[in-house]
This record gives sequence, C-alpha cells and structure tokens, in this order.
Amino acid sequence: MSERNEQQTSEASPAIVVDGLAKRYGDFEAVRGLSFEVRAGEVVGFLGPNGAGKTTTMRMLTGFVPPTDGTARIAGHDVFSEATEARRSVGYLPETPPLYPEMTPAAYVDFVARLKDVPRSERKRAVEVALERCGLEGVRNREIRQLSKGYRQRVGLAQAIVHEPKVLVLDEPTVGLDPIQIREIRALIGDLAATGGQTVLLSTHILAEVDAICQRVILIDRGRKALDRPIAELTADGTSLEEVFAAVIARDEAADASDATEGEAA
Repeated sequence: MSERNEQQTSEASPAIVVDGLAKRYGDFEAVRGLSFEVRAGEVVGFLGPNGAGKTTTMRMLTGFVPPTDGTARIAGHDVFSEATEARRSVGYLPETPPLYPEMTPAAYVDFVARLKDVPRSERKRAVEVALERCGLEGVRNREIRQLSKGYRQRVGLAQAIVHEPKVLVLDEPTVGLDPIQIREIRALIGDLAATGGQTVLLSTHILAEVDAICQRVILIDRGRKALDRPIAELTADGTSLEEVFAAVIARDEAADASDATEGEAA
C-alpha cells in the first residue's frame, strides 16, 4: 500500500472505537455493553449524571483500568493488546492532574515528554510548543505549587498534548475553577481542538462548554449509552442541551422503574 493510500485509510478510520465495553466491580456494573465510535478530528461531549460510568470509561480508554468485557481501540490500536502504541496515541487529562508541585511547568512537561518517548531531537521543540499553546510561557519557571488552579489545569493540558497525540481524553477539565478560569480553559480547549487537528472526547457537567466546543453528544446513564447524536440535530427546534439531558435521564428513570415494577409483579 502506498504512503498516500495509508494516510487516506488512517484518516478514514475512526479515532476511537468502543465495542461492548463493560466493567464490573463484584455485582456492580459500572459500565455495561457500551459501544460508540468517534471520527478522526471530531470533538465529542461525553455526558452523564454522577455515577453514570464516564470516568470509568475514560480510564479504560486510556489503559489505566482493564475492562471486564469488550474492546476499545485508539487510533487503530487496541488499548490492551497494543498498549504502548495506544498510549502514544492518546493524551489524557484526568479530573485531578497528576502534577508534582515542587517542579516547574517547563520541567514537568519535559519529564512527561520523556515518559511519552518523545525523541530527544524533538523534545525541546515539543515542550516549547505545549507550553506556548497552553499559555504557560509567563510561569514556565515557577513551582507548580505556587500556581493557581487554573494554571495547574493548563499544565495538565500541556502534559496531555506534549507528545502530539491523535486523541485527547479530557475528564472534567474545568471542575473547581472560578468563572474566569472556566472561560479561559474553555477557550483553550476550543483552540486546541480547532488548531491541533486532534480528536477530543470531553467529559464535563458544564453543558455550555459542550455547546460551544463539541459537534456531537454521547450521553450515558447507569453505565449504558442513552443518546448519541449531533448537537445541531438535538437543538434544531430550539431545545437546549439542558432540556435534552433532563428528558433522557427522566426517560431512563421511568423505564427502570417500569422494569422494576414488572419484575416484582412476575
């Protein structure tokens, strides 16, 4: 296959493929039979109420938690049988970034670049680009412990993109921030999605972020996929995302209540 054909095939293939993914802890099913795809370059909001299974799913996608059943692929690589290749293809920002407070942003991002096997000849440039894109030049040599939470989130984003991954998985990137910091991080994520060419899976409780940044919504509830549609379709009649979210959750609660009643009657 020619290089051009390989590139076209890569671009045509989904960046994220989840097939029948499940995670059980004893008798508790945190994620049940979850399946979806995300196209290359797409920005998708991954929504759900607390306890829906969002963080568990993201940890499985990034290789931190093994699934009980099902498979997941990142940029064509199985996250467990091809773990090294999959991890090189994904940048992950957990809800609480794993930062070292005594390090500076420049030193920490360089440290992560080494962990991510960024080649030595490219490492300095990669670190500088990540710091610049995340607006960290002015604080690059300050200890992370001295930075505001908004700037610590920027450091978390910088470590997620330093190896130029094809996929970004962001778990509640603005949680705990004040309104000004939320606006800044939201703008930064929007810029990363628009200029970086990366596929983004974004989990957040702030639906305005999803509306402003994302093209599509995947909503899960009780570990199952409850909705998967483009935002433009969901809001075409003037319905807000908040109304869509509430309606889907209410529908699932009613369905579960009905199933429970039928089970008791049987």
